[in-house]
Amino acid sequence: MPTLDLLCDPVDLTAALVDIPSVSLNETQIADAVEQAIRAQAPRLEVIRNGNAVLARTNLGLPTRVMLAGHLDTVPIANNVPSSRTAGIMHGCGTVDMKSGDAVFLHLAASIDNLAHDLTVIMYDAEEIAAEFNGLGRIEREHRDWLDADLAILGEPTDGLIEAGCQGTMRARISASGRRAHSARSWLGDNAIHKLGAALERLSAYSARVVDIDGCEYREGLSAVRIEGGVAGNVIPDVATLDVNFRFAPDRSQEQAADHVREVFDGLPVEVTITDSAPGALPGLNAPAAAALVQAAGGVVRAKFGWTDVSRFAALGIPAVNFGPGDPNLAHTREEHVRTTQITEVTAVLRAFLEK
Repeated sequence: MPTLDLLCDPVDLTAALVDIPSVSLNETQIADAVEQAIRAQAPRLEVIRNGNAVLARTNLGLPTRVMLAGHLDTVPIANNVPSSRTAGIMHGCGTVDMKSGDAVFLHLAASIDNLAHDLTVIMYDAEEIAAEFNGLGRIEREHRDWLDADLAILGEPTDGLIEAGCQGTMRARISASGRRAHSARSWLGDNAIHKLGAALERLSAYSARVVDIDGCEYREGLSAVRIEGGVAGNVIPDVATLDVNFRFAPDRSQEQAADHVREVFDGLPVEVTITDSAPGALPGLNAPAAAALVQAAGGVVRAKFGWTDVSRFAALGIPAVNFGPGDPNLAHTREEHVRTTQITEVTAVLRAFLEK
């Protein structure tokens, strides 16, 4: 089993974590290493194992509790493990999403002696795949008390800036029906693909909302992401479908988002079916612990456009933010890399916030 040194420089700890392959549903080795390291190097932390998630917390009786949550899994490796370094840059699968954030959290949990808040650290599994496998969902079902906190910090890559809340995401299928016919006698048919033209025109003309919430500017988007239809090269199609993705600001509920999608296509000869949905999360920056973190980070905060697991915490009434090293635009790419100075900077900000 690989041995992790939680007290070493978080940059080096990042490399050690990246060098343990942990594609989703194959996190046993890294979870074993993390669990062993916490038990050996941070004895004041209560530790439990739940599947391939490792949970640790202090019980000092402090007035506030902060949760540091990070996922251990990565997308499939693209010939970018083990890690490598060149001129202040660390390359490798997970350097951005999100083993650098995990390294910061684990290092701080093991190295801060004089905590200003009780601390919970959750390193969980299977975030990068379908929600049914997500370790946080399992923890919520089996160990709900471990998720209690005054503030949750998710180590998703944010380029070292605090990103508050997150937008919701919804998928809908726009279906059109027609009548098959031989294309040589097209007037005898009813072309389902042609009926989607009006739906595409609605999307092309769509004007998305920009919403300011607690000083964070969220930008919505309604986009076609897939279109399908056709039977053969000489057949007028009787069925065609268009998949759309709606990214909606967290001031909308899922029900309101669904109503909006239906309104966009109202009056067209199509059927709208909502196929998948996840709620957004309001920033929650007015909570005292969140405000203190923003102050420690120099007062700079922006909206999170993508959906993240902060939504799960918001649903539990826990203020949550995204804060971690790495450019999110590099996540999941073959060229994934993180600036080592950013790992150091995020560590310093969180240490100032967590330490008395």
